[in-house]
Amino acid sequence: MSAMPNIVPISELRQDASGIVKRASASGDPVFITQHGRASAVLVSAGAYERTQRELNILRILAQGEVDIAAGVGHDLDAVMAEADEMLDRS
Repeated sequence: MSAMPNIVPISELRQDASGIVKRASASGDPVFITQHGRASAVLVSAGAYERTQRELNILRILAQGEVDIAAGVGHDLDAVMAEADEMLDRS
């Protein structure tokens, strides 16, 4: 991401939507869309969106893991590793 955010008024988006989408896609940087001088939306490339969704999913899994650990739910690491070794030996 570049140091300066890419800020585009909605009027410019209306006039050059294709160009703005191409720039966002090429740079991978988000484009902040403003309305009445305030940020109202963020345009990101499909690749950036997919990466963000994968990262968010990983964070959700980690958060659920922390909840499970705190609740005493889960499996002993040694038991899991032993089971994984058995599965690998069978294949």
